[in-house]
Amino acid sequence: MKKILVMVFLTGLILLTGGCGMNQQQEGTGTVSVAQSDTEESAPQEADENENTAAVRENADQDVQETSAYVTEGTEEYRGFILDNVLHSENDGDIHFNLYVPDSYDGSRPYAVFFTLPGYEGLYFQGVGENLYSENFGFTAREYNPEMIIVAPQLEDWGETSADQTIALVEYFLDHYNIDPDKVYGEGYSGGGETMSRVLGKRPELFTAYLQCSSQWDGAYEPVTESRTPVYIVVGEDDEYYGSEPSEEAYAALYDLYQQEGLSDAEISELLVLDVKDVDYFESQGVRVQHGGGNLFAEDEEIMSWLFDR
Repeated sequence: MKKILVMVFLTGLILLTGGCGMNQQQEGTGTVSVAQSDTEESAPQEADENENTAAVRENADQDVQETSAYVTEGTEEYRGFILDNVLHSENDGDIHFNLYVPDSYDGSRPYAVFFTLPGYEGLYFQGVGENLYSENFGFTAREYNPEMIIVAPQLEDWGETSADQTIALVEYFLDHYNIDPDKVYGEGYSGGGETMSRVLGKRPELFTAYLQCSSQWDGAYEPVTESRTPVYIVVGEDDEYYGSEPSEEAYAALYDLYQQEGLSDAEISELLVLDVKDVDYFESQGVRVQHGGGNLFAEDEEIMSWLFDR
């Protein structure tokens, strides 16, 4: 009897153990199958999550890029200008500029803006504010539009570096101030004219009109005629530094391009002006040197009105 019970017990135990083994194998097989199914179903979900994560990161990177440029404001004032503000640009370094903002500006409506680039005597290494101490373009401009922001950069050279920095500065003001895009004016005197002509050769569409004083054209011509950006070139006929020949050559090159595009003489005259001042223009105002006398152009109503009437 005991043997029978033992045999029954052992048989039950074997069956129970075998059954458990079969269940484990089936469950194990089922687990693998389920895992494979979950993997197949979750793959697109994970891909979506990866794409979303990448998009978030891209947007974050873009936000960082957009906010990477910032300004340190100056603390000293001269005749309404705040001196030595600095735009810190990731790509173009520190860009020093003096700034006049009318008291009436509150950002609620668009304002005109005027960028005036000085000659060699006004560059940053000459001293803070030297461009304003030696040139009057930034001050007389206020007579033509009292509600106009005026930016007077002090750059380091008159080549590609200064041109790229000027473009960065213009873009900063267009992005961070309420600016009327149809009233963005540029002026360059002497070395500043060399810089601004390079700017016009790169991004003429940024400007409504450009005034070049006592300088030479170093930039490209085709982008200017393609954008139809008006240009006024004024120089003394016996300018001690440049002479008038470079200005005459630039005028001729731009004129020829406009003719090739089919514009009439009358149409070209609305876009392009060459104004060569003779010796009497300077001596009648008590000035004997024509290059340094280019600052007289800032006081010339005909010249300045042309710029701000565009």
